[in-house]
Amino acid sequence: MHENCCVMFMAKGPVLRPVFKAYHQRQAMLLPPSLDELISANHPVRVVDDVLSKIDIQPLIKRYKTGGSSSYHPGMLLKVLVYAYINNIYSSRKIEEALQQNIHFMWLSGMSTPDHNTINRFRGERLRESLKKIFTQVVHLLAAEGLLSLKELYTDGTKIEANANRYTFVWGNAIKTNKEKMKQQLDELWKYAQSIAASELDDTDPGGFDKIGKEKVAETIAKIDAALQDKPDVSKEVKQKLNYAKKNWPSALDRYEQQESILAGQRKSFSKTDTDATFMPLKEDHMKNGQLKPAYNLQVSSNNQYITHYSIHQTTTDTTTLRDHLTDFKNEYHTMPGVVTADAGYGSEENYEYLNQNNITAYVKHNQFDREQNENLQSKKPFSADKLYYNKEQDYYVCPMGQHMENLGTYTKTTATGFTQTLTKYGAKNCHNCPLNGSCHKSQGNRVIDINHHLNELKQEANKRLLSEEGIKKRKQRCHDVESVFANIKNNHGFRRFMLRGKQKVTVETGLLALAHNLRKKAFSNMNKAA
Repeated sequence: MHENCCVMFMAKGPVLRPVFKAYHQRQAMLLPPSLDELISANHPVRVVDDVLSKIDIQPLIKRYKTGGSSSYHPGMLLKVLVYAYINNIYSSRKIEEALQQNIHFMWLSGMSTPDHNTINRFRGERLRESLKKIFTQVVHLLAAEGLLSLKELYTDGTKIEANANRYTFVWGNAIKTNKEKMKQQLDELWKYAQSIAASELDDTDPGGFDKIGKEKVAETIAKIDAALQDKPDVSKEVKQKLNYAKKNWPSALDRYEQQESILAGQRKSFSKTDTDATFMPLKEDHMKNGQLKPAYNLQVSSNNQYITHYSIHQTTTDTTTLRDHLTDFKNEYHTMPGVVTADAGYGSEENYEYLNQNNITAYVKHNQFDREQNENLQSKKPFSADKLYYNKEQDYYVCPMGQHMENLGTYTKTTATGFTQTLTKYGAKNCHNCPLNGSCHKSQGNRVIDINHHLNELKQEANKRLLSEEGIKKRKQRCHDVESVFANIKNNHGFRRFMLRGKQKVTVETGLLALAHNLRKKAFSNMNKAA
Protein backbone atom coordinates (compact mmCIF):
# COMPACT_ATOMS: atom_id res chain seq x y z
CA MET A 1 0.00 0.00 0.00
CA HIS A 2 1.21 3.56 -0.75
CA GLU A 3 3.12 5.12 2.17
CA ASN A 4 0.99 8.32 2.23
CA CYS A 5 -2.32 6.56 2.53
CA CYS A 6 -4.15 7.39 5.71
CA VAL A 7 -6.06 4.09 5.98
CA MET A 8 -4.59 0.69 6.54
CA PHE A 9 -6.54 -2.55 6.57
CA MET A 10 -5.64 -4.95 9.29
CA ALA A 11 -7.08 -8.30 10.17
CA LYS A 12 -9.64 -6.72 12.47
CA GLY A 13 -10.58 -3.79 10.14
CA PRO A 14 -9.26 -0.36 8.95
CA VAL A 15 -6.84 1.69 11.18
CA LEU A 16 -6.87 5.52 10.75
CA ARG A 17 -3.64 7.54 10.89
CA PRO A 18 -3.13 11.38 11.02
CA VAL A 19 -2.29 13.22 7.82
CA PHE A 20 0.33 16.05 7.83
CA LYS A 21 1.13 18.76 5.32
CA ALA A 22 4.53 18.59 3.66
CA TYR A 23 7.37 19.95 5.80
CA HIS A 24 10.70 20.50 4.08
CA GLN A 25 12.65 22.87 6.31
CA ARG A 26 15.87 22.99 4.30
CA GLN A 27 14.46 22.75 0.79
CA ALA A 28 15.97 25.46 -1.44
CA MET A 29 13.71 27.75 -3.49
CA LEU A 30 14.42 28.62 -7.06
CA LEU A 31 12.57 31.96 -6.66
CA PRO A 32 12.53 33.01 -2.94
CA PRO A 33 9.46 35.05 -1.93
CA SER A 34 10.02 38.78 -1.41
CA LEU A 35 9.10 40.44 1.89
CA ASP A 36 6.67 42.67 0.03
CA GLU A 37 4.60 39.63 -0.94
CA LEU A 38 4.33 38.59 2.70
CA ILE A 39 2.76 41.87 3.87
CA SER A 40 -0.95 42.48 3.31
CA ALA A 41 -2.09 45.49 1.32
CA ASN A 42 -3.80 47.25 4.28
CA HIS A 43 -1.18 46.50 6.91
CA PRO A 44 -0.29 49.51 9.17
CA VAL A 45 3.36 49.27 8.12
CA ARG A 46 2.35 50.29 4.60
CA VAL A 47 0.54 53.37 5.96
CA VAL A 48 3.69 54.40 7.85
CA ASP A 49 5.80 53.94 4.73
CA ASP A 50 3.32 55.74 2.47
CA VAL A 51 2.74 58.79 4.68
CA LEU A 52 6.31 59.33 5.85
CA SER A 53 7.61 58.94 2.29
CA LYS A 54 5.61 62.02 1.29
CA ILE A 55 7.05 64.46 3.81
CA ASP A 56 10.08 66.71 3.46
CA ILE A 57 12.87 65.60 5.80
CA GLN A 58 15.51 68.11 4.64
CA PRO A 59 15.61 69.78 8.10
CA LEU A 60 16.43 66.35 9.52
CA ILE A 61 19.08 65.62 6.88
CA LYS A 62 20.78 68.95 7.69
CA ARG A 63 21.45 67.60 11.18
CA TYR A 64 24.08 65.29 9.65
CA LYS A 65 27.66 66.42 9.06
CA THR A 66 29.26 66.07 5.66
CA GLY A 67 32.15 63.67 5.14
CA GLY A 68 33.14 60.75 7.29
CA SER A 69 31.65 57.29 7.19
CA SER A 70 28.16 56.65 5.84
CA SER A 71 25.11 56.87 8.11
CA TYR A 72 21.82 55.03 8.14
CA HIS A 73 19.22 56.97 6.18
CA PRO A 74 17.19 59.23 8.51
CA GLY A 75 14.00 58.51 6.57
CA MET A 76 14.39 54.81 7.30
CA LEU A 77 15.15 55.37 10.99
CA LEU A 78 12.14 57.68 11.33
CA LYS A 79 9.80 55.09 9.80
CA VAL A 80 11.20 52.35 12.01
CA LEU A 81 10.78 54.43 15.18
CA VAL A 82 7.21 55.44 14.38
CA TYR A 83 6.24 51.88 13.48
CA ALA A 84 7.86 50.64 16.70
CA TYR A 85 5.76 53.08 18.73
CA ILE A 86 2.65 51.93 16.86
CA ASN A 87 3.43 48.42 18.10
CA ASN A 88 4.15 49.48 21.71
CA ILE A 89 7.89 48.89 21.30
CA TYR A 90 9.61 51.78 23.04
CA SER A 91 12.99 50.29 24.04
CA SER A 92 15.85 50.84 21.59
CA ARG A 93 17.16 47.32 22.31
CA LYS A 94 13.79 45.78 21.49
CA ILE A 95 13.61 47.84 18.30
CA GLU A 96 17.06 46.50 17.35
CA GLU A 97 15.78 42.98 17.99
CA ALA A 98 12.63 43.56 15.90
CA LEU A 99 14.75 44.73 12.94
CA GLN A 100 16.43 41.32 12.93
CA GLN A 101 13.35 39.13 13.51
CA ASN A 102 10.16 40.86 12.34
CA ILE A 103 9.41 40.83 8.61
CA HIS A 104 7.49 44.12 8.83
CA PHE A 105 10.49 45.90 10.34
CA MET A 106 12.78 44.17 7.82
CA TRP A 107 10.64 45.35 4.92
CA LEU A 108 10.39 48.90 6.30
CA SER A 109 14.15 49.16 6.91
CA GLY A 110 15.14 47.49 3.65
CA MET A 111 16.92 44.82 5.71
CA SER A 112 19.08 47.46 7.43
CA THR A 113 20.02 46.56 11.00
CA PRO A 114 21.06 49.64 13.02
CA ASP A 115 22.00 48.82 16.60
CA HIS A 116 20.31 50.23 19.70
CA ASN A 117 22.95 52.96 20.13
CA THR A 118 22.26 54.29 16.63
CA ILE A 119 18.50 54.18 17.24
CA ASN A 120 18.78 55.94 20.60
CA ARG A 121 21.15 58.60 19.27
CA PHE A 122 18.82 59.28 16.35
CA ARG A 123 15.80 59.51 18.66
CA GLY A 124 17.44 61.60 21.38
CA GLU A 125 19.62 63.93 19.29
CA ARG A 126 18.87 63.96 15.57
CA LEU A 127 15.10 64.37 15.92
CA ARG A 128 15.33 67.07 18.59
CA GLU A 129 15.00 70.08 16.27
CA SER A 130 13.04 68.64 13.37
CA LEU A 131 10.37 66.22 14.64
CA LYS A 132 7.80 68.95 15.35
CA LYS A 133 8.03 70.10 11.71
CA ILE A 134 7.66 66.51 10.53
CA PHE A 135 4.60 66.02 12.73
CA THR A 136 3.07 69.24 11.39
CA GLN A 137 3.52 68.04 7.80
CA VAL A 138 1.78 64.75 8.63
CA VAL A 139 -1.14 66.61 10.20
CA HIS A 140 -1.48 68.73 7.05
CA LEU A 141 -1.57 65.53 4.94
CA LEU A 142 -4.29 64.07 7.16
CA ALA A 143 -6.23 67.33 6.99
CA ALA A 144 -5.97 67.32 3.18
CA GLU A 145 -7.57 63.85 3.21
CA GLY A 146 -10.46 65.23 5.28
CA LEU A 147 -9.59 63.16 8.34
CA LEU A 148 -9.28 66.15 10.67
CA SER A 149 -9.71 69.91 10.86
CA LEU A 150 -7.36 72.52 12.28
CA LYS A 151 -10.19 75.01 12.80
CA GLU A 152 -11.69 73.28 15.85
CA LEU A 153 -9.54 71.97 18.69
CA TYR A 154 -10.37 69.96 21.79
CA THR A 155 -7.67 70.53 24.37
CA ASP A 156 -6.79 68.66 27.54
CA GLY A 157 -3.78 67.58 29.54
CA THR A 158 -2.45 64.47 31.22
CA LYS A 159 0.58 63.77 33.38
CA ILE A 160 3.08 61.10 32.36
CA GLU A 161 5.74 59.89 34.75
CA ALA A 162 9.35 60.84 34.00
CA ASN A 163 12.18 58.35 33.71
CA ALA A 164 13.60 59.51 37.03
CA ASN A 165 14.14 58.29 40.57
CA ARG A 166 10.92 58.72 42.55
CA TYR A 167 12.70 59.35 45.84
CA THR A 168 15.50 61.82 45.04
CA PHE A 169 14.01 65.29 44.88
CA VAL A 170 14.55 68.97 45.61
CA TRP A 171 11.78 71.22 46.94
CA GLY A 172 11.86 74.99 46.58
CA ASN A 173 10.21 75.53 49.95
CA ALA A 174 12.86 73.38 51.64
CA ILE A 175 15.59 75.58 50.16
CA LYS A 176 13.90 78.71 51.51
CA THR A 177 13.47 77.12 54.94
CA ASN A 178 17.11 76.02 55.11
CA LYS A 179 18.36 79.46 54.06
CA GLU A 180 16.21 81.13 56.68
CA LYS A 181 17.58 78.75 59.32
CA MET A 182 21.13 79.62 58.26
CA LYS A 183 20.36 83.32 58.46
CA GLN A 184 18.84 82.93 61.91
CA GLN A 185 21.74 80.85 63.24
CA LEU A 186 24.28 83.24 61.73
CA ASP A 187 22.51 86.12 63.46
CA GLU A 188 22.67 84.22 66.77
CA LEU A 189 26.40 83.58 66.33
CA TRP A 190 26.95 87.25 65.51
CA LYS A 191 25.11 88.43 68.59
CA TYR A 192 27.02 85.95 70.75
CA ALA A 193 30.32 87.19 69.32
CA GLN A 194 29.29 90.79 69.96
CA SER A 195 28.55 89.96 73.59
CA ILE A 196 32.11 88.71 74.02
CA ALA A 197 34.15 90.77 71.55
CA ALA A 198 32.03 93.75 70.47
CA SER A 199 35.07 95.96 69.87
CA GLU A 200 36.50 93.55 67.29
CA LEU A 201 33.34 93.44 65.14
CA ASP A 202 31.94 96.12 62.88
CA ASP A 203 28.29 97.11 62.71
CA THR A 204 27.46 94.74 59.82
CA ASP A 205 24.60 92.73 61.25
CA PRO A 206 23.95 89.54 59.20
CA GLY A 207 20.31 89.74 60.22
CA GLY A 208 20.01 92.76 57.95
CA PHE A 209 21.06 90.92 54.77
CA ASP A 210 18.42 91.24 52.07
CA LYS A 211 19.70 88.07 50.45
CA ILE A 212 21.87 85.52 52.15
CA GLY A 213 24.68 84.48 49.80
CA LYS A 214 27.81 82.35 49.77
CA GLU A 215 30.30 85.25 49.82
CA LYS A 216 28.55 87.21 52.57
CA VAL A 217 28.15 84.16 54.77
CA ALA A 218 31.80 83.12 54.35
CA GLU A 219 32.91 86.67 55.12
CA THR A 220 30.72 86.94 58.23
CA ILE A 221 31.79 83.53 59.55
CA ALA A 222 35.44 84.54 59.11
CA LYS A 223 34.85 87.74 61.09
CA ILE A 224 33.12 85.86 63.90
CA ASP A 225 35.84 83.24 63.96
CA ALA A 226 38.58 85.87 64.10
CA ALA A 227 36.81 87.78 66.89
CA LEU A 228 36.43 84.65 69.03
CA GLN A 229 39.85 83.20 68.25
CA ASP A 230 41.65 84.16 71.50
CA LYS A 231 38.65 84.45 73.79
CA PRO A 232 38.80 81.90 76.63
CA ASP A 233 35.10 82.09 77.52
CA VAL A 234 33.74 80.80 74.19
CA SER A 235 31.44 77.82 74.80
CA LYS A 236 32.13 74.46 73.21
CA GLU A 237 28.68 74.46 71.57
CA VAL A 238 29.36 77.77 69.82
CA LYS A 239 32.73 76.52 68.56
CA GLN A 240 31.05 73.42 67.12
CA LYS A 241 28.35 75.51 65.41
CA LEU A 242 30.96 77.88 64.01
CA ASN A 243 33.13 75.05 62.68
CA TYR A 244 30.12 73.36 61.11
CA ALA A 245 29.02 76.64 59.51
CA LYS A 246 32.53 77.34 58.18
CA LYS A 247 32.78 73.86 56.68
CA ASN A 248 29.27 73.39 55.25
CA TRP A 249 27.34 76.61 54.75
CA PRO A 250 29.21 78.19 51.80
CA SER A 251 29.05 74.95 49.76
CA ALA A 252 25.40 74.44 50.75
CA LEU A 253 24.50 77.97 49.63
CA ASP A 254 26.34 77.39 46.35
CA ARG A 255 24.28 74.24 45.85
CA TYR A 256 21.05 76.07 46.76
CA GLU A 257 21.85 78.78 44.22
CA GLN A 258 22.23 76.19 41.48
CA GLN A 259 19.01 74.48 42.51
CA GLU A 260 17.10 77.79 42.54
CA SER A 261 18.30 78.49 39.00
CA ILE A 262 16.77 75.15 37.95
CA LEU A 263 13.52 76.07 39.72
CA ALA A 264 13.36 79.51 38.07
CA GLY A 265 9.79 80.23 37.03
CA GLN A 266 6.68 78.52 38.34
CA ARG A 267 8.23 75.23 39.44
CA LYS A 268 8.37 74.22 43.08
CA SER A 269 10.30 70.95 42.81
CA PHE A 270 12.48 68.84 40.54
CA SER A 271 14.02 65.39 40.43
CA LYS A 272 17.76 65.01 40.94
CA THR A 273 17.99 62.36 38.21
CA ASP A 274 15.98 64.39 35.68
CA THR A 275 16.13 68.05 36.66
CA ASP A 276 13.50 68.99 34.04
CA ALA A 277 10.88 66.77 35.70
CA THR A 278 8.55 68.25 38.34
CA PHE A 279 6.90 66.28 41.12
CA MET A 280 3.18 65.99 40.38
CA PRO A 281 0.17 64.00 41.59
CA LEU A 282 -0.51 61.09 39.21
CA LYS A 283 -3.62 58.95 38.82
CA GLU A 284 -1.36 55.95 38.22
CA ASP A 285 -0.25 55.53 41.84
CA HIS A 286 1.78 52.35 42.35
CA MET A 287 2.03 53.01 46.11
CA LYS A 288 -1.70 53.82 46.47
CA ASN A 289 -0.88 56.64 48.88
CA GLY A 290 -1.14 59.81 46.80
CA GLN A 291 2.63 60.20 46.67
CA LEU A 292 3.94 62.82 44.23
CA LYS A 293 6.15 61.54 41.42
CA PRO A 294 8.48 63.15 38.88
CA ALA A 295 6.45 63.78 35.74
CA TYR A 296 5.71 66.04 32.78
CA ASN A 297 2.42 67.71 31.94
CA LEU A 298 1.48 66.69 28.39
CA GLN A 299 -0.96 69.03 26.64
CA VAL A 300 -2.76 67.74 23.55
CA SER A 301 -5.19 69.28 21.10
CA SER A 302 -7.21 66.91 18.96
CA ASN A 303 -9.84 66.83 16.26
CA ASN A 304 -11.80 63.74 15.28
CA GLN A 305 -9.57 61.86 17.76
CA TYR A 306 -6.44 62.74 15.77
CA ILE A 307 -3.71 64.66 17.58
CA THR A 308 -3.27 68.05 15.93
CA HIS A 309 -0.79 69.54 18.39
CA TYR A 310 1.17 68.60 21.50
CA SER A 311 3.39 70.39 24.01
CA ILE A 312 5.30 69.46 27.16
CA HIS A 313 5.08 71.57 30.33
CA GLN A 314 6.71 71.48 33.75
CA THR A 315 3.83 73.00 35.75
CA THR A 316 1.35 70.82 37.61
CA THR A 317 -1.83 72.71 36.66
CA ASP A 318 -3.36 72.98 33.19
CA THR A 319 -4.41 76.62 33.72
CA THR A 320 -0.95 78.04 33.02
CA THR A 321 -0.30 75.92 29.92
CA LEU A 322 -3.01 77.04 27.46
CA ARG A 323 -1.39 80.28 26.36
CA ASP A 324 1.97 78.67 25.58
CA HIS A 325 0.26 75.66 23.97
CA LEU A 326 -1.76 77.78 21.54
CA THR A 327 1.15 80.14 20.86
CA ASP A 328 3.21 77.10 19.88
CA PHE A 329 0.33 75.95 17.66
CA LYS A 330 0.42 79.32 15.89
CA ASN A 331 4.18 79.09 15.39
CA GLU A 332 3.83 75.66 13.78
CA TYR A 333 0.75 76.22 11.62
CA HIS A 334 0.97 80.01 11.12
CA THR A 335 -2.66 80.36 12.07
CA MET A 336 -4.92 80.14 15.09
CA PRO A 337 -7.86 77.74 15.50
CA GLY A 338 -11.31 79.26 15.22
CA VAL A 339 -12.80 77.25 18.10
CA VAL A 340 -11.24 75.80 21.26
CA THR A 341 -13.07 73.55 23.71
CA ALA A 342 -11.53 72.71 27.09
CA ASP A 343 -12.57 71.74 30.60
CA ALA A 344 -12.60 73.75 33.83
CA GLY A 345 -8.86 73.47 34.33
CA TYR A 346 -8.32 76.21 31.73
CA GLY A 347 -10.98 78.77 32.72
CA SER A 348 -8.87 81.65 34.05
CA GLU A 349 -9.10 85.37 33.40
CA GLU A 350 -5.77 85.33 31.56
CA ASN A 351 -6.87 82.48 29.28
CA TYR A 352 -10.24 84.06 28.49
CA GLU A 353 -8.46 87.33 27.62
CA TYR A 354 -5.95 85.53 25.41
CA LEU A 355 -8.68 83.64 23.54
CA ASN A 356 -10.66 86.86 23.00
CA GLN A 357 -7.60 88.74 21.74
CA ASN A 358 -6.94 86.02 19.17
CA ASN A 359 -10.60 85.89 18.01
CA ILE A 360 -11.02 82.30 19.18
CA THR A 361 -14.52 81.14 20.09
CA ALA A 362 -13.95 79.50 23.44
CA TYR A 363 -16.09 76.78 24.94
CA VAL A 364 -13.98 76.71 28.09
CA LYS A 365 -15.44 76.04 31.53
CA HIS A 366 -14.43 78.10 34.55
CA ASN A 367 -13.83 76.45 37.92
CA GLN A 368 -17.36 77.19 39.18
CA PHE A 369 -19.32 76.17 36.07
CA ASP A 370 -20.18 72.60 37.09
CA ARG A 371 -20.94 73.74 40.65
CA GLU A 372 -23.35 76.38 39.33
CA GLN A 373 -25.27 73.71 37.41
CA ASN A 374 -25.69 71.56 40.53
CA GLU A 375 -28.56 72.77 42.72
CA ASN A 376 -27.51 70.64 45.68
CA LEU A 377 -24.05 72.19 45.74
CA GLN A 378 -25.49 75.66 45.24
CA SER A 379 -27.80 75.29 48.22
CA LYS A 380 -24.86 74.50 50.53
CA LYS A 381 -23.48 78.05 50.19
CA PRO A 382 -26.51 80.38 50.19
CA PHE A 383 -24.48 83.43 51.29
CA SER A 384 -21.55 83.25 48.86
CA ALA A 385 -20.51 86.46 47.13
CA ASP A 386 -21.80 85.35 43.72
CA LYS A 387 -25.34 85.14 45.17
CA LEU A 388 -25.40 88.68 46.52
CA TYR A 389 -27.33 91.34 44.60
CA TYR A 390 -25.10 93.89 42.86
CA ASN A 391 -26.25 97.39 41.93
CA LYS A 392 -24.02 98.22 38.98
CA GLU A 393 -25.16 101.86 38.61
CA GLN A 394 -24.40 102.81 42.21
CA ASP A 395 -21.66 100.20 42.67
CA TYR A 396 -22.66 98.40 45.84
CA TYR A 397 -23.59 94.88 46.93
CA VAL A 398 -26.51 93.99 49.18
CA CYS A 399 -25.83 91.52 52.00
CA PRO A 400 -28.38 88.80 52.93
CA MET A 401 -29.90 91.14 55.57
CA GLY A 402 -30.32 94.01 53.10
CA GLN A 403 -27.32 96.08 54.22
CA HIS A 404 -25.39 97.90 51.52
CA MET A 405 -21.79 96.80 51.10
CA GLU A 406 -19.95 99.86 49.82
CA ASN A 407 -16.89 100.04 47.56
CA LEU A 408 -13.75 100.15 49.73
CA GLY A 409 -11.31 100.57 46.87
CA THR A 410 -9.48 98.50 44.27
CA TYR A 411 -6.13 96.75 44.25
CA THR A 412 -4.10 94.68 41.81
CA LYS A 413 -2.72 91.17 42.15
CA THR A 414 -0.13 89.48 39.97
CA THR A 415 -0.48 85.77 39.23
CA ALA A 416 2.38 83.26 39.00
CA THR A 417 2.48 83.78 35.22
CA GLY A 418 2.83 87.57 35.57
CA PHE A 419 -0.78 88.39 34.66
CA THR A 420 -2.21 91.38 36.55
CA GLN A 421 -5.72 91.15 37.98
CA THR A 422 -7.78 94.06 39.32
CA LEU A 423 -10.05 93.38 42.30
CA THR A 424 -12.47 95.56 44.24
CA LYS A 425 -13.24 95.30 47.94
CA TYR A 426 -16.79 95.75 49.24
CA GLY A 427 -17.53 95.91 52.95
CA ALA A 428 -20.57 95.92 55.22
CA LYS A 429 -20.79 98.64 57.89
CA ASN A 430 -22.28 96.76 60.83
CA CYS A 431 -22.28 92.98 61.18
CA HIS A 432 -21.98 92.96 64.98
CA ASN A 433 -25.66 92.57 65.84
CA CYS A 434 -26.68 90.76 62.65
CA PRO A 435 -28.62 87.52 63.31
CA LEU A 436 -26.73 85.89 60.38
CA ASN A 437 -23.35 86.70 61.88
CA GLY A 438 -21.33 83.47 61.79
CA SER A 439 -23.44 82.00 59.01
CA CYS A 440 -23.04 84.74 56.42
CA HIS A 441 -19.27 84.91 56.93
CA LYS A 442 -16.61 83.64 59.32
CA SER A 443 -14.47 86.76 59.84
CA GLN A 444 -14.35 88.52 63.21
CA GLY A 445 -15.30 92.00 62.02
CA ASN A 446 -17.58 93.26 59.28
CA ARG A 447 -17.86 91.18 56.15
CA VAL A 448 -15.56 92.16 53.29
CA ILE A 449 -15.68 90.55 49.83
CA ASP A 450 -13.16 90.75 46.96
CA ILE A 451 -14.74 90.97 43.52
CA ASN A 452 -13.05 90.64 40.13
CA HIS A 453 -15.64 92.36 37.93
CA HIS A 454 -13.80 91.71 34.68
CA LEU A 455 -13.50 87.99 35.41
CA ASN A 456 -17.20 87.84 36.33
CA GLU A 457 -18.09 89.36 32.96
CA LEU A 458 -15.88 86.85 31.17
CA LYS A 459 -17.52 83.99 33.11
CA GLN A 460 -20.99 85.20 32.14
CA GLU A 461 -19.98 85.27 28.48
CA ALA A 462 -18.50 81.78 28.84
CA ASN A 463 -21.72 80.52 30.46
CA LYS A 464 -23.79 81.75 27.51
CA ARG A 465 -21.62 79.85 25.06
CA LEU A 466 -21.38 76.71 27.19
CA LEU A 467 -25.12 76.49 27.82
CA SER A 468 -26.07 77.11 24.18
CA GLU A 469 -27.02 74.21 21.93
CA GLU A 470 -23.64 74.38 20.22
CA GLY A 471 -21.87 74.61 23.59
CA ILE A 472 -23.56 71.46 24.89
CA LYS A 473 -22.57 69.66 21.70
CA LYS A 474 -18.95 70.79 22.02
CA ARG A 475 -18.72 69.74 25.67
CA LYS A 476 -20.00 66.27 24.86
CA GLN A 477 -17.64 65.98 21.91
CA ARG A 478 -14.62 66.98 24.03
CA CYS A 479 -15.11 64.02 26.37
CA HIS A 480 -14.78 61.37 23.68
CA ASP A 481 -12.42 63.31 21.42
CA VAL A 482 -9.31 64.32 23.34
CA GLU A 483 -9.79 62.12 26.41
CA SER A 484 -9.99 59.02 24.24
CA VAL A 485 -6.56 59.92 22.86
CA PHE A 486 -5.08 59.69 26.36
CA ALA A 487 -6.97 56.46 27.05
CA ASN A 488 -5.60 54.93 23.86
CA ILE A 489 -1.99 55.93 24.55
CA LYS A 490 -1.92 55.06 28.24
CA ASN A 491 -4.35 52.17 28.65
CA ASN A 492 -4.54 50.48 25.26
CA HIS A 493 -0.86 50.85 24.41
CA GLY A 494 0.65 50.90 27.88
CA PHE A 495 2.69 54.09 27.64
CA ARG A 496 2.74 55.44 31.20
CA ARG A 497 6.40 56.39 31.65
CA PHE A 498 8.84 58.17 29.35
CA MET A 499 11.94 56.29 28.23
CA LEU A 500 14.15 59.38 27.83
CA ARG A 501 15.25 62.11 30.24
CA GLY A 502 15.16 65.88 29.84
CA LYS A 503 12.40 68.08 28.45
CA GLN A 504 13.81 68.21 24.92
CA LYS A 505 14.11 64.44 24.60
CA VAL A 506 10.71 63.93 26.24
CA THR A 507 9.22 66.29 23.65
CA VAL A 508 10.74 64.12 20.89
CA GLU A 509 9.28 61.01 22.47
CA THR A 510 5.89 62.71 22.69
CA GLY A 511 6.11 63.56 19.00
CA LEU A 512 6.74 59.91 18.16
CA LEU A 513 3.75 58.92 20.30
CA ALA A 514 1.58 61.48 18.50
CA LEU A 515 2.74 60.33 15.05
CA ALA A 516 2.17 56.69 16.00
CA HIS A 517 -1.32 57.47 17.31
CA ASN A 518 -2.34 59.33 14.15
CA LEU A 519 -0.93 56.77 11.69
CA ARG A 520 -2.33 53.86 13.67
CA LYS A 521 -5.78 55.49 13.53
CA LYS A 522 -5.43 56.15 9.80
CA ALA A 523 -4.39 52.52 9.22
CA PHE A 524 -7.42 51.18 11.08
CA SER A 525 -9.63 53.62 9.17
CA ASN A 526 -8.26 52.23 5.90
CA MET A 527 -8.83 48.66 7.05
CA ASN A 528 -12.45 49.43 7.96
CA LYS A 529 -13.05 51.01 4.55
CA ALA A 530 -11.56 47.98 2.80
CA ALA A 531 -13.75 45.66 4.82
